Amino acid sequence: MAAPALVALAHGSRDPRSAKTITALVAEVRALRPDLRIERAFLDLATPSFQTVVDRLVRAGHDEIVVVPLLLTRAFHARIDVPGAVAAAVERHPGLQARVTDILGLETRFLEVLDLRLRTALKQARVRELDALVLAAAGSTDPLANQAVARLARVWGGHHRLPVTAAFASSAPPATGEAVRAFRREGRRHIAVASLFLAPGRLPDRAAELALEAGAVAVSEPLGAHPELARTILARYAVGAVELVPV
Repeated sequence: MAAPALVALAHGSRDPRSAKTITALVAEVRALRPDLRIERAFLDLATPSFQTVVDRLVRAGHDEIVVVPLLLTRAFHARIDVPGAVAAAVERHPGLQARVTDILGLETRFLEVLDLRLRTALKQARVRELDALVLAAAGSTDPLANQAVARLARVWGGHHRLPVTAAFASSAPPATGEAVRAFRREGRRHIAVASLFLAPGRLPDRAAELALEAGAVAVSEPLGAHPELARTILARYAVGAVELVPV
């Protein structure tokens, strides 16, 4: 009996860099589990769509799928869009068994990826000294999602023994520029910003632009295609696959 197919479901963006990054991340997952049928899909603004991918899998004979949402916080897309898309697919394909796993989330081990990206940015900017950090995320109208980012920021700052604040590119204060300026008013001059985004796009670009305008010495690239994220996707899949087993 074939293992359930894995669908890595991203939000999607009009920025082609985003889809390219998701494709590279899914390639990392496939490299770890070449025995699995693994597909990428997007909720909106990019192709292939989730429904297109499900249709393809059903035609290929797959009647079980595990959907791993490539989302960092449990906001609107995780709570509404993803379950709605999966429910629509099951309705269109009677007999299809589908499980939605937990989101990719904000694992503390992702801080190692953040540090890697930030070290690269600091090296390129020839910066050796820091006295404050900003963790930049997308932001949400859901306060619990923003609180999750703030908690991760506190953990990250504790690792580096530096003051740190969370900042957001939309929907919630402070913006990255505001966060940088607040540190500068305290007399801090070497402020770096880490991008807690999965892939490049309009929001990460805007967050970086505002941070640099406010005086940040460096801004890192998003998390991107890293083996740590790929392993987390497979960990989520493993739980979902077990839940498909009849009891």
